[in-house]
Amino acid sequence: MGILYIVPTPVGNMEDITFRAIRILREADLVLAEDTRTSAVLLKHYDIRNHLLSHHKFNEHGTSASVVSRLQSGQTVALISDAGTPGISDPGFYLVREAVRAGVEVQCLPGATAFVPALVSSGLPCDRFCFEGFLPQKKGRRTRLESLSREQRTMIFYESPYRLVKTLRQLAEVFGGDRQASVCREISKVHEESVRGTLTEVADHFTETEPRGEIVIIVAGADPKDIAEEEAPKGRNRKRERETNKNEEL
Repeated sequence: MGILYIVPTPVGNMEDITFRAIRILREADLVLAEDTRTSAVLLKHYDIRNHLLSHHKFNEHGTSASVVSRLQSGQTVALISDAGTPGISDPGFYLVREAVRAGVEVQCLPGATAFVPALVSSGLPCDRFCFEGFLPQKKGRRTRLESLSREQRTMIFYESPYRLVKTLRQLAEVFGGDRQASVCREISKVHEESVRGTLTEVADHFTETEPRGEIVIIVAGADPKDIAEEEAPKGRNRKRERETNKNEEL
C-alpha cells in the first residue's frame, strides 16, 4: 500500500517550503497538481523533475478512483495546489476522503496556509477562531453573514480583490461598522500589506485604493457584553410572559 502525501506549497515567496516537502515531491511516483502550468514553475525552481497530473475541482470526482488504485498498488502520490495547503479552499478533501475509505495512509505535511500569518499579524485574538473561507457569492450569503453576527470567535474569510469592498460593506452592515478588522493581501510577496481598523475604515481605504492580489479578511468576534445586552430585554419579556400565564391560570 502506498502513501498519499498532502504537500503545502508557498503562497508567495518561493523560499516558504520545507526541505521535507521538496524531498517528497522528488521521490513521489506521481505529483497531482491543481494547475500543472503553475506547479511546473515551482518544480523547475527546485530542479524537481517529476510527472505532473492535473487534479482540480472540475475533474477530482473522475480521477480520484484511479489515483486510489495507484495508491493501493503501492505507489506514492503527492498532492499539491496552486498555493498553500490542499483542502483549505482548494481541491483535496474528496481525494483524501476516498483514500481514507480505501484504507490508504494519508500524511499531511506542515507548511504554508494563507490564513495563519494573516490571523497572527492582525492584532486580533487568535486563541479561538473560525475559518469561513469564501462566502457564498449569491444564494445564502446574507443568511450566512447574519448567522455569524453573534459569533464570538475571531472570523477568517477569503475574498477576491474584485469583491472585497462589497464584502466589507456587507460585513459592516450586518456586524456593525465599528467592528475591528484586518485585511491582509499578497502574503509573503513583495507588496504584502495589512490594513487594520474598523470595518468602515478598512472599506473606505480599499474604496480609495484599488485592492490587488490574494485577500484574507480577519474580523473580530462579537463582544459578549453586547450579546448579553441584546438578550436581556428578551429574557425580561419571557419572565413577564410566564408571570402573566401563571396569573391567568389562577
